[in-house]
Amino acid sequence: MNQAIQFADREEWDPIRNAVICTALVNGFLINCCIRAETLKERYGSNGKPEHYLSVFRLNRWDLEEEFEALIIDQQFDVDGWVIL
Repeated sequence: MNQAIQFADREEWDPIRNAVICTALVNGFLINCCIRAETLKERYGSNGKPEHYLSVFRLNRWDLEEEFEALIIDQQFDVDGWVIL
């Protein structure tokens, strides 16, 4: 784990992106991260409800944060500066 990258223990459902979003603090800057519902469904299954996606995210937080961290280190940002799984 990279100590320069810290994830907040807050996540929320974004109905516009159809994704669970969270933030990472990277050298003093906030980076928005998200994992789309379709990705969560492919990996873990789903009943299609936002509460389920949030629950699955929480259960797999450590693994997902490692993936976000790798993308941040590789500077894999979308055009809006987001890291997306």
